[in-house]
Amino acid sequence: MVLFLEEQSVEKAAEMPHNGANITPLMRQYAEVKAKYPEALLLFRVGDFYETFGDDAVKTSAALGIVLTKRNNGGVNVELAGFPFHSLDLYLPRLVRSGYRVAICEQLEKPSPLKKIVKRGVTEIITPGVTTDDKLLDYRSNNYLATLVAGNKDKYGISFLDISTGEFLVSEGNAAYCDKLLQSFNPSEVVLAKNFIKEFEKKYGDRFYTFALEDWAFTTDFTRNKLLQHFEVQSLKGYGIEEMTLAQTAAGVVLHYLATTENTNLKHILQLSRIQSENYIWLDKFTIRNLELVESPHERGISLLQTLDKTVSPMGARMFRKWVLMPLISIPGIEERQNTVSYFIDNQDIAKELEQLIRQVGDLERLISKVPMGKINPREVVQLKRALQIIEPLKNLLKKSDSLHLNKISESLNLCSLLKEKIHREVVEEAPVNLIKGGVFLSGFNEKLDELKHIIHHSKDLLLEIQQKESVRTGVTNLKVGFNSVFGYYLEVTNKYKNQFTIPSDWVRKQTLTTGERYITDELKQLESKIMGAEEKILAIEEKLFQELLHFLSDYIAPIQYNALLIAQIDCLLSFSKMSQKHHYCKPKLSESYVIDIKNGRHPVIEQQLEIGETYVPNDVYLDSEAQQILMITGPNMAGKSALLRQTALICLMAQMGCFVPAECAEIGIIEKIFTRVGASDNLSSGESTFMVEMNETASIMNNINDRSLILLDEIGRGTSTYDGISIAWSITEFLHDNGIAKPKTLFATHYHELNELSEKFPRVKNFHVATKEIDNRVVFLRKLVPGGSEHSFGIQVAKMAGMPKTIVERAYQILIQLEEKHIEEGGNSSQVIKQKLKKQTSQMTQLNIFDADPKMTRLFEHLEGLDLNGMTPIDCMMKLYELKKMID
Repeated sequence: MVLFLEEQSVEKAAEMPHNGANITPLMRQYAEVKAKYPEALLLFRVGDFYETFGDDAVKTSAALGIVLTKRNNGGVNVELAGFPFHSLDLYLPRLVRSGYRVAICEQLEKPSPLKKIVKRGVTEIITPGVTTDDKLLDYRSNNYLATLVAGNKDKYGISFLDISTGEFLVSEGNAAYCDKLLQSFNPSEVVLAKNFIKEFEKKYGDRFYTFALEDWAFTTDFTRNKLLQHFEVQSLKGYGIEEMTLAQTAAGVVLHYLATTENTNLKHILQLSRIQSENYIWLDKFTIRNLELVESPHERGISLLQTLDKTVSPMGARMFRKWVLMPLISIPGIEERQNTVSYFIDNQDIAKELEQLIRQVGDLERLISKVPMGKINPREVVQLKRALQIIEPLKNLLKKSDSLHLNKISESLNLCSLLKEKIHREVVEEAPVNLIKGGVFLSGFNEKLDELKHIIHHSKDLLLEIQQKESVRTGVTNLKVGFNSVFGYYLEVTNKYKNQFTIPSDWVRKQTLTTGERYITDELKQLESKIMGAEEKILAIEEKLFQELLHFLSDYIAPIQYNALLIAQIDCLLSFSKMSQKHHYCKPKLSESYVIDIKNGRHPVIEQQLEIGETYVPNDVYLDSEAQQILMITGPNMAGKSALLRQTALICLMAQMGCFVPAECAEIGIIEKIFTRVGASDNLSSGESTFMVEMNETASIMNNINDRSLILLDEIGRGTSTYDGISIAWSITEFLHDNGIAKPKTLFATHYHELNELSEKFPRVKNFHVATKEIDNRVVFLRKLVPGGSEHSFGIQVAKMAGMPKTIVERAYQILIQLEEKHIEEGGNSSQVIKQKLKKQTSQMTQLNIFDADPKMTRLFEHLEGLDLNGMTPIDCMMKLYELKKMID
């Protein structure tokens, strides 16, 4: 056992349960085991209980809400907390969810009067990333264990393994690429080198559960040998990673780490797959978050995944999540999915029949993965058989279809007939969950087992047969068969008959009583031996037979895993077809062009959240690289600019997933990268303001564009002053238009109406605005994208709609009038002034004083100058406004 463990940690762990010299043998054994696993809560099996001691007991008591007591150990009280061993399934998930690693220490031999203490050892270590417990796993998502290895010049190797399914993935890339993968795969645990912990936290924050191993475990030769031994190969060329040294290291560390957690039976990990980023749309972590692809940051928000996922199997749900995060770039692959979706829409009867069959399969992928680890129970073996029984009608139904893709899947499905028949022939239909309860195997399967079961079930009848036979032989009509713990079974003759019959030669007198005599016979002792040891022998035989069955099962891991993969694909495509038909999605046309042409597009999430009676207002969006590369979209808040940006990206993503899209029609030129910069957020823990985060994300976009990029920019520059913000937004637009490297298609939503001037200077920049209507100082949002720029933000009207106090709204109108009058006196409105200054590239910028027009406001101005706005809370601001209002009155 090799773990990250310092010498003082061992010494501290060994001394933890005791301070006195008179340590008991049990506590000495506990200390020795605990010293090997100082970082884990040690559940120490003592008879029918799992016990914890010392600091572990304090933590366990708090996490589980159980009583904390004390045990006297050599004159010193040691904290103690425990629970019955049969309650492990209840308490273990709660410990792991509380953030603890848990080591389970079992009794490795039966208690004996000859031994003072039984042998014990850790049989399993459960961590957030290493578990097969159904109570700890979410069936709709994978539970990945990740490893990140640092190389030179911003290059990293990364691996992801789901031990519950056997999926094993590797890749290499820079820090940003690894960050995107971590965001997409969302591992439950990340294993790192001890010397890399601080750098990892600096780059990726503290959002992941991490565990450190000694640095030597990350050496190239050691980790490569781990992989070669596991896959029993001479090289890694067959996995496409022979030259990817960092990826090999990351993958090898995962296997080493599993060994340290007592997971050595890993025959279900059959493949090592390279994540080929060039096959999928590039989605950085900001885009995944901003588009709310898999989760929404809002309390009642709904993600795209939640909206589209109508899968009915656990394997399908897990695959669907990957499809959302990894849309395809290959047109043939996309069209293959599209054609299958079309087939399901046109053949509803077959689609519904397939769905009903898939519902019955269960989690085939995780079931078969439990076999090599010995975690599958008899009832799950029966469920495995039932799942395999579904394969045949599923295969036949797919074979009859007119879809070439479904025909190929049908050919690839493996019936596993021998395995299915073996389980059916050997295991009872209503098998117990626990093997030790017995009754797993059918009668007639094993002769010795049948004999022992017959003895237990008919012991009274067998004893009665002996009693009747001996009674006839001796003439003792009231002969009795009895039992006691000293002699076992015996024949008893009362005093009435003891002098009236001849004692058979095979009878042996065992006891004389005042009421009669007791005898035993060889036949009776043999039956006794069979009866007394039958249950124990039955359990031993059934355990042996069950292990033989699992060994047979292990030969079918690969075909059953592939069956699960194929069923998951069908499930995902059925989900696409259900959503496409129900919500009237259209089949998009994919091409190698650089055009995005969406007619009457809708937001797939928002349209399903509307109140009854409301309808979503569709919009057209057209982008290309020659005439209309950048859309400058203006309009007030709440008008629908952000929704329009997001719906365009989501329609493109859905199209390249292979799904139909919410539009009247759509032509999508293949997109390779989608970038978004929307919303306001900060990273205070790293000392980054909202504006710094905005600039970091925008810089990342500008440094990674290509011709097949789609960029969504929402309110760039609003985190700084107006002039700075407009200047940055203006400069970014110029760069996207004239960089000479690429012409990324861009949707730019802004409040800076001054940017409408860009369309006059740059031919591929076009102005659009979201239409509104103003009635009696009230704005009505028409939510329709129309050509031309907007000159109004309607900010005060929106503030009024939000419930802003009337006095603030009225004063805002007064200030707006003063500002407009001030700028008219200067020769134009504010937009014109800024435009003129931008055009002249004036270096001296001045701030307007809104109080210059009214000398009577000098006192109020002086009062305002003394305010520390940065130190005021929102409540302070409201109170100060109330005070200022009183001063004016």
